[in-house]
Amino acid sequence: MSSTVAGAESGAATPAMSPTIGRKASNAGETATGKEKRYKCQFCARAFSRSEHRSRHERSHTKERPFKCTKCRSTFVRRDLLLRHDRTVHAKDGGVPLQSDTKRRNTGTKASPNGSSSKVPELDESSLDQFGDNGDPFSVEQAAMLMTNFQQRAAMSGQDQSSLQAEPLISPHGPQLMEPNMPPYAASMTLPQMNGWDQMVPHNVGQPKPSSISSSIDAHHDMLPYPNAHTLGGASNTLPPLMEHQPSQPDGLPSFHLASMNNGLSTPGALSPFPSMMGPVSPVDYRRSPGAPQQCMMARAPQVDTDEQINRIMENIGRWDTENALVDTFRLPPLSVLNRYLSTYFNFFHHHLPFLHPASFNPSTVSAPLLLSVLSIGALYTFEQDQAYMLHIGSKVLVTQFLQKRDNFSSRKCPLWMMQSSLLNMSFASWSGDPKGLEWACSIKSLLANMVAGNRYELKLRGEARVGRQPTHEEWIEDEGCRRTYYAVYIFFGLLTLTYNHTPAISFNEFDTLELPSSESLWNVEAADNDSWIESLTASTIITFREAHDALFQGENARYSAFATRVMINALFLEVWYHKRSPEALQDVVTEYKLRLALDTWEKSLDVCEPETVVVQLSAPHKGHPLIFNAMAMYRNTRARLLVDLKTVQEALRYHDSYEVAAAMTHARDNVKRSQEMLNVIQACFDCIEVAAMQGIRWVARTSATNWSIEHPLCGLDLIVILTLWLWRIEHDEEPANEEEKMMYQKLRNLFDDDSVDGVNNKLSSTVARLWGSMIDEVVVWGITKLMGESFKLHAQALTGYEDAMLAEAEQKIPSPTPQLQPHKTEVAAF
Repeated sequence: MSSTVAGAESGAATPAMSPTIGRKASNAGETATGKEKRYKCQFCARAFSRSEHRSRHERSHTKERPFKCTKCRSTFVRRDLLLRHDRTVHAKDGGVPLQSDTKRRNTGTKASPNGSSSKVPELDESSLDQFGDNGDPFSVEQAAMLMTNFQQRAAMSGQDQSSLQAEPLISPHGPQLMEPNMPPYAASMTLPQMNGWDQMVPHNVGQPKPSSISSSIDAHHDMLPYPNAHTLGGASNTLPPLMEHQPSQPDGLPSFHLASMNNGLSTPGALSPFPSMMGPVSPVDYRRSPGAPQQCMMARAPQVDTDEQINRIMENIGRWDTENALVDTFRLPPLSVLNRYLSTYFNFFHHHLPFLHPASFNPSTVSAPLLLSVLSIGALYTFEQDQAYMLHIGSKVLVTQFLQKRDNFSSRKCPLWMMQSSLLNMSFASWSGDPKGLEWACSIKSLLANMVAGNRYELKLRGEARVGRQPTHEEWIEDEGCRRTYYAVYIFFGLLTLTYNHTPAISFNEFDTLELPSSESLWNVEAADNDSWIESLTASTIITFREAHDALFQGENARYSAFATRVMINALFLEVWYHKRSPEALQDVVTEYKLRLALDTWEKSLDVCEPETVVVQLSAPHKGHPLIFNAMAMYRNTRARLLVDLKTVQEALRYHDSYEVAAAMTHARDNVKRSQEMLNVIQACFDCIEVAAMQGIRWVARTSATNWSIEHPLCGLDLIVILTLWLWRIEHDEEPANEEEKMMYQKLRNLFDDDSVDGVNNKLSSTVARLWGSMIDEVVVWGITKLMGESFKLHAQALTGYEDAMLAEAEQKIPSPTPQLQPHKTEVAAF
C-alpha cells in the first residue's frame, strides 16, 4: 500500500505526457530494456513499469483531477489538457496564458543576446493603476493578471528568498522551513479503534514519542496545510501546504502557483500576495455578497511563548487537581508540541464549531480542564493518539473533581468553561469509534443540557439589567461566548440524533428569544475604543432564534451569520426528526409541506447571508466559510430524511460492530422505493458524492479528515446507503427503468470510468459503496469514520455476493428465492 501511495503522489507531480510519447516510452521499456512491470494498480490487475504511468491510470479509477483551472472551476486529469483548455476557452479573457513546464523553465533561464537575463513581461503602471479605480472589487480576470504578474516577478527576482516564503496562518514565531525535497507518501496512517474505555491511560506517555509526530507528518505532509515553525525535539519538521506539491523552481525558490488558492481567485487567502485586497467577502459566494467592501482578516491561534508560561500551566493544573489524581500519570507536552496542538485545534477544528474566542484564550490562565480538552482534540489532528487520550482523560478527571466538591452545585452558577470543556470531551468520546466512549457521553447529556438552561437564564437576567444600554466590548464577548456555547451544544446534540437516533436533549424552545450567533467578523474584531465598537455592533444584523424560525416557515428569507446558518439547519433537521417519529406523520401532509417550504427558504437565504471577512485556510470545494459547507451537508441529509429514514442503521451504529452496521445497511433496501420523489432524494445523494468525485476520491481521502468537519461522513452515511440501494434496485428489479431513472443512473455512471465499473460482478451499486468506504477510512482523525468505512466495504461485498448467487443460480438453472443480502464473516477473509 505504501508503495502504491508513494507512486501515485510522484506521478501526480509529474507533467503529463502526450499519448504518443507515452506509447513510445512504454514500448521502449518493454522491448529495449525488458523492465519488469512492478507497479501494480490497487484497483485492478494491470501493472506498469513506471510509477507515474500507474498513478495516471489510477486516476481513471478515482476520478482524481489534480490540475485545476484558476480562471474557472474546470479540473483535468493531465496538464496538457489544462493548457489546451486555457488556450481555447480563456484566450478571449485577456489574461496571461499558461505555459508548459518546459517553456516556463526555458523562459526563466534564457539569456538575451547581450548576455543579460531576459526580462519577464510586466504590467505597466497605467494598467495597474486602473485596477480598482472605481472602488469595485477585482474581477476574476484582473486578479488572474495580477497574480500572474506577481508570480513572474517573484520567480525572477531571486534576491530575497525569505521574502517569498509563505507566511504561516497561525504561528508568527521562528523561521518557516521550506524543504524542497519532501518525502513521498508513506502508508496510510489511521487511528485504530480504541477498545477498553475504562483503561485509556496509555503507558509511557510522559514524553511524546519522537518518532510519532515526525512519522505522522512524513506520512501526511500534505494533509496538514499550514507551515509551522514549531518542531518536536529539534527535528526539522514542517507542516507544508495542503494542495498538491509543485516542483521547486530551478533557483530553489518555492513555487507560488494559483492552484494553491483552490478553485479560483475569489477568496483572498493567507498566502495571497495582496493582503490588503478589498472586496465584499461572503460565506456563500465572495463575488455576490450583499455587504459593502471590507478588509479581510485572519484569526490567529493562541500560543505559549516561554517556559515560564509552561510552569504557570503546570501550577494551574496542580491547583485544579485537588486529589492528586494526575501526579503519576499526567505529563504536559513540551512547548513546541503544546503549540502544535493549539495550532491544529484552532486551524482544523475551531472553524467548524467556533464557540471559543481565540483573542482572549490565554493558555497560561484559562481553566485547566478546558485547556486539556482543547489540547486533546489538537493532538488528534496531529495523529498523536496516546497524547490525545491522556489529555482527554486528564480533562475528564479535573471536571469530575470540580463537580464532586460542589455540594450545592447550581446550573445557574455553572461557569462557562465547564460547559465548553464538557462539550469537547463529549465530542471526543462520541466520535472516538469506541462504544464505551459513546455510553459515557450519553450518560452526561442531561447534565450538559441542564447547564445550558441554567446559564441561559442568567444571561437573560444580565441583559435585562442593562435596561437598553449597549454592552461594552468585554461584556459582549462574555455574552456572545455563552450564546455560541449554547448553540454549539445544540448542534452537537443534533449530530448525536442524526448518527445514533438519540432523542434530542435540548428543544428549540430553549432558545426562543435568544439572539443567534454573530458573524465571525464581529466575533474576531479588535475594537480600538468603545465608540468604534458600538458602531460595529449597531451595523450588524443579529436576529433572535424565534424570528429566524418563523421567517423560514413563512417562506421569507432571513439574514443571519454563517454560524446561525448552521444553527438553523440543525433546527430544521430536528423538526423533521420529530415529524417522522410522530404517529400521525403519514397523515400530516400540512406539516410536511411546511417543512419543505422552510428547507427551500433556508437554501434561498444563503444568498443574503451576513458577509464574512475572516479568511479560513481550510481546503474544501466550497468557496466560503466552512460552516456553510457543513450546513449544506446536513441540508442534503435532512432532505433525504423526509422520505427515507434509516433508523435501523442509526441504531446499529451505537454499538460499533461493522458487521451489524453493514447488515442493517443491506436490509434497509425495503425502505428505498422507486418513485418520482425518490429521484429528488437521489439528486441530493448525487450532489453529495459529486463533491468528492469532482475533487478526486484519493485527494479527498487524504485531505478531508483534517480539513472537513465530522458532519460530512456522518451526514453522508444515509445518503450513500440510499444511493447504493437505489442503484441496486435499478440494476436488479424486474421492472425496467424509466427515462428519468436511466438519465440519473447514467449521470451517476459518468462520475466513474470503465476501469472502476467493469466485470460482471462489479456493478455501480457495489462500486459506489466500496469507493466511499475506502475514501472515509483511509486517514482517520475520528474513529467513527473507520467504523463507517469498514461497514461500507462489507456492504459492497454483500451487494457483490448477491451477483455471485445469481450467477450460480443461472448456471445450475435451479430456481431459488432471493438470497438474504447479509455480509458474513467468512466472506470478509477474501475481501
